[in-house]
Amino acid sequence: MNVLVDTTVLSNFAAAGRLSLLRSVFGTLYMAQGVFEEVQAGLDEGYTFYADLESEIYPFHEAGWLRLVTVEGREELTLLQSMPPKLHRGEAMSLAIAKCRGWRFPTDDLAARRKADELGISKAGTLAVLVQAIDRSIITLEQGNLLLREMLAHNYQSPVVDLRELVS
Repeated sequence: MNVLVDTTVLSNFAAAGRLSLLRSVFGTLYMAQGVFEEVQAGLDEGYTFYADLESEIYPFHEAGWLRLVTVEGREELTLLQSMPPKLHRGEAMSLAIAKCRGWRFPTDDLAARRKADELGISKAGTLAVLVQAIDRSIITLEQGNLLLREMLAHNYQSPVVDLRELVS
């Protein structure tokens, strides 16, 4: 299943200097044009952890593992236009694409998660990515907890502070 990542999840891994973990878990990821615009706005606001992100994005770099996509066709455009105004453009665009294409949508944004549930979109979040990385032995539990602490230090709002609560 293709995965369309949101700004919130990208931000957590970028802030912790571990974008590569997203690649290890998912391989190729897709990013909506609206999410890319949010990342660019973040750079303008001084979020320097986004600085290296562009080098991971196709079509800017041929070997990029983050694939830039946009809304296509009447169905996606109509769904985008019907999104609640409280959603940021990146979330709204991502939800429209994910719903119409049957893609998974990792986000930590509560309003976007609720809308994903309403639309029947498969979703995940930062914690699910960390748990999946541990379950697949990409990182250890200790490394996952260190990464979680790093994310918490960069303002990630997590319902848990120890991944032991989530790992089977």
